[in-house]
Amino acid sequence: MSFAAGADISLLIRKLETIITVSDAERHAIERLPVMRRQLGAHQDIVRDGDQPTQCCLLIEGWAFRYKLLDEGKRQILSVHIPGDIPDLQSLHLPVMDHNLSSLTACTLAFIPHDALLDLTRNHPGVTAALWRDTLVDAAIFREWMTNIGRRSTLGRITHLFCELYLKLEAMDLARDHSCEMALTQSDIADAIGVSNVHVNRVLQELRGQGLLTLQGQRLVIHDWNELTKRAEFDPAYLHQERRPSP
Repeated sequence: MSFAAGADISLLIRKLETIITVSDAERHAIERLPVMRRQLGAHQDIVRDGDQPTQCCLLIEGWAFRYKLLDEGKRQILSVHIPGDIPDLQSLHLPVMDHNLSSLTACTLAFIPHDALLDLTRNHPGVTAALWRDTLVDAAIFREWMTNIGRRSTLGRITHLFCELYLKLEAMDLARDHSCEMALTQSDIADAIGVSNVHVNRVLQELRGQGLLTLQGQRLVIHDWNELTKRAEFDPAYLHQERRPSP
């Protein structure tokens, strides 16, 4: 185990600063967290349903996702995560995992022992509040995903997902000018919004044909942000970003 490189742990600080102000003392305490770096290939499980982990992972590079797998092999993607996220933070207080966490792309992860995180929160109430707020934002995103899957059209679901991911990436300085990486394949999008690959392909073609966006390879370019958010009925308030980019 080694102490975190500044560039690694600074991603956690940058993420927390999108939702709360971090003091200098809290920043220094976070920077002293011990971590172990690990690299994974795409589509490798980080932690599985039923596991009892003793550490949380900070995503340094790449994308990850939470998912449930049904007996017949059907997959439901529950959330998508980008650098700066700690997607298994709930394991700090919930000892048994109730879902799977996997890399979506090749990933670099920084694993932080639960004991170190608990010591940090005991000694720095502001960090406790920040991590608590982060889990509350995570819950707000879950509620929006539930609404998205349950009530929006396929076009609304896809455009809403793209709007959310773009703003999250932009807040972390990983996107600009309405252009960003898009690591999700059509199959991933289908499993995230609960429709077939064929339906996703049809709607993406419709959006391209209307000049709203271009999705080529792993790059999403949004040509008309205002119209896209209108189609998605997208209100970014649920992301609770302190740094809220203007359209």
